[in-house]
Amino acid sequence: MSTTEATRNRFDDVSVGSGILVAAGVVFWGYLVLRWLIQWGWLPIGEPGEPLVDPASLGLTEGWAVAAGALPSLAEGAYITIVITVVSMALGLVIAVPLAVTRVYGRGSKYVSLGFTELIRGTPLIAQLYVLYYGLNMSQYFRGVASLGPIQLDPALWVAIVGFTISSAAYQAEYIRAAIESVDPNQLTAARSVGLTQRQGIRHVVLPQTLRYGIPGWTNELVYLIKYSSLATFITVTELFQEADAIASDTFRYTAMFTVVAIMYIGLVLTATKLMSYYERSVAIPGLGQVEGR
Repeated sequence: MSTTEATRNRFDDVSVGSGILVAAGVVFWGYLVLRWLIQWGWLPIGEPGEPLVDPASLGLTEGWAVAAGALPSLAEGAYITIVITVVSMALGLVIAVPLAVTRVYGRGSKYVSLGFTELIRGTPLIAQLYVLYYGLNMSQYFRGVASLGPIQLDPALWVAIVGFTISSAAYQAEYIRAAIESVDPNQLTAARSVGLTQRQGIRHVVLPQTLRYGIPGWTNELVYLIKYSSLATFITVTELFQEADAIASDTFRYTAMFTVVAIMYIGLVLTATKLMSYYERSVAIPGLGQVEGR
């Protein structure tokens, strides 16, 4: 086989694999969105919490039939998982940027930033959630707070969002700090030489590059949040893992239930990494970085 033919076959294999992955993603997200619309009463088909097709009619074994019948509840739990991840990631970024800038360019204030990040990164997330929910009883402050989307969110979920936001802010601050320090410091000096203040130089010269360099770190943090959102189950949040655990405890079909849940987590993680990879390529500056096609 010639080199050209081998290369062509390799590209064909990659194309087939990408096509299968895209098709699986369409099915995965199509089902989730369909179940959410049914749950919210936006579609005149199906019943909330009930499968569209009787699992017994599919010829599945008892364990897999239980897992198939639980898919509507798992879809609702996936919605909560996504809410925790997206909201915590976004709010954490808002906090992380000034923390990172203060850590690099601050004087006395950099020790405050350092103390916060080391405290949060040095203690278990589950302990932080316990302190917020059980120790400080923070859920009392979120009673009656509006929901995020059509599904009513209970106070425990808001406490989880606060906890994950604090944790994510500390980790993102470190990613951003490393990205800031990767920018040539002479660029800030050049910005000052043309009349910009230090704050203006950081905002208009350093941070635009930093936020590009920090995308791989954010991807890791996003994957981390998706997986570790399962810790919210310990403060009574009915996210994806909690839904699966409750059904498995009632039916004793642990293998089938958690196999399906693992597949759903993989779907969420692969989607997040693909979206972040696409975003990194779209904002890449030609000639800089390691992204293919820059």
